[in-house]
Amino acid sequence: MKLFLKDDLITLRALEPEDIDLLFEWENSEDNWTVSQTISPFSKHTLAIYIRDSDKDIFEAKQLRMMITTHAGKTVGAIDLFDFDPLNMRVGVGILIHDQEDKSKGYATSALNLMVRYCFGKLGLHQIYANILTDNEVSMKLFSKAGFVLSGTKKDWVRDGSNWKDEHLLQLLRRD
Repeated sequence: MKLFLKDDLITLRALEPEDIDLLFEWENSEDNWTVSQTISPFSKHTLAIYIRDSDKDIFEAKQLRMMITTHAGKTVGAIDLFDFDPLNMRVGVGILIHDQEDKSKGYATSALNLMVRYCFGKLGLHQIYANILTDNEVSMKLFSKAGFVLSGTKKDWVRDGSNWKDEHLLQLLRRD
């Protein structure tokens, strides 16, 4: 039996009400705001509504968040599908491994590979894309290793305080 959301390292699982404290910490960490394009904190009330409504499928919500959980039961991050376009059969993907101690352990690689398999195998999509700041070498390496290719660079695309950053567009096309 092919498991789309589990491998020998992690499981991708749905959001649970118990995730609210993690989401509150992650979404309100200003270190993440530049890449998530967040400009103000989220309340627990707003996050509770988000979790409550996360039972909607991707065709209705146009987005999907799954939590990255080790087989020991520790939630180490999240992987998001966003900007879902069923007509053109594409979706954006983003990954967060929050704590430094959980980085470089293969969790992001596993999560991305599982999500690619899910998008192509279960959702039948044609392509997945990622937007990565040009100075984020770790993410560039992660996505390149998964087969994503650089399609272009958006100049001065993201404002970071008084500075502007360029952003790469990477794509992975389904090849049957």
